[in-house]
Amino acid sequence: MSDALIYTIENGIARITLNRPEAFNAFDDKQSFELQDALKAVDKDKTARVLILTGAGKAFCSGQDLKAISGQANRSLSDSLYKRYNPIIRAIRHLNIPVICRLNGVAAGAGASLALACDMIIASEQASLIEVFVNVGLVPDSGSSFFLPQLVGYQKAFELCTLGTKVTAAEALHLGLVNKVVAADELDATVDEIATRYAKAPTKAIGLMKKMLNKGMTSNLNDMLEYEAYCQEIAGRSADYKEGVTSFVEKRPAIFTGK
Repeated sequence: MSDALIYTIENGIARITLNRPEAFNAFDDKQSFELQDALKAVDKDKTARVLILTGAGKAFCSGQDLKAISGQANRSLSDSLYKRYNPIIRAIRHLNIPVICRLNGVAAGAGASLALACDMIIASEQASLIEVFVNVGLVPDSGSSFFLPQLVGYQKAFELCTLGTKVTAAEALHLGLVNKVVAADELDATVDEIATRYAKAPTKAIGLMKKMLNKGMTSNLNDMLEYEAYCQEIAGRSADYKEGVTSFVEKRPAIFTGK
């Protein structure tokens, strides 16, 4: 990775940091493709059991870097979505490990979509989200039109999209857009505590849960009952299930390996 994106992994915890703080971590072409590569690296790394996604500096991600494309009058926005943003959102949703958004600052436009695509959002009290597309005459993309109504309902999603309303961290918690809001100086400790817990959890079962919940958003009850039985059979054959039962019988903490 270049200086625009930092990727590390230690003790089962992978971290991806968008590192263009001078541009509030807005995406240019290079950074968007590097994020795709980093997500592929996480997917291939069998030691990764949780991913933390965040931004450097004061912002999480301010979306597309409009300055970077200001001179490209004939640029195809749909082509940009197909090649740059959609693969990122799909990769996050398809990862078989939890993805935690460390929401350290503003998440705007595609940056808000990026945050909402994560499995869990831990926000600093100084953070905010804004569907800023309407302010430049565009429509929500990168999954916002899917995630927002699921989380807040149609009417509120319509308001946030069409008025470009800025949502503070406290408001986001009230709306169910984020999982937890903490003081800025407590953000790292809180995120690390949750990530460490996931790094020691039964990763295979959590990966299956993620698939089930994704499928459940567009399926009916009968389909999900069938899919639950299918996934439970897989989980029941895992080493973590055997360890979970053994540790229960032996009255000791389970030591899960993620297998």
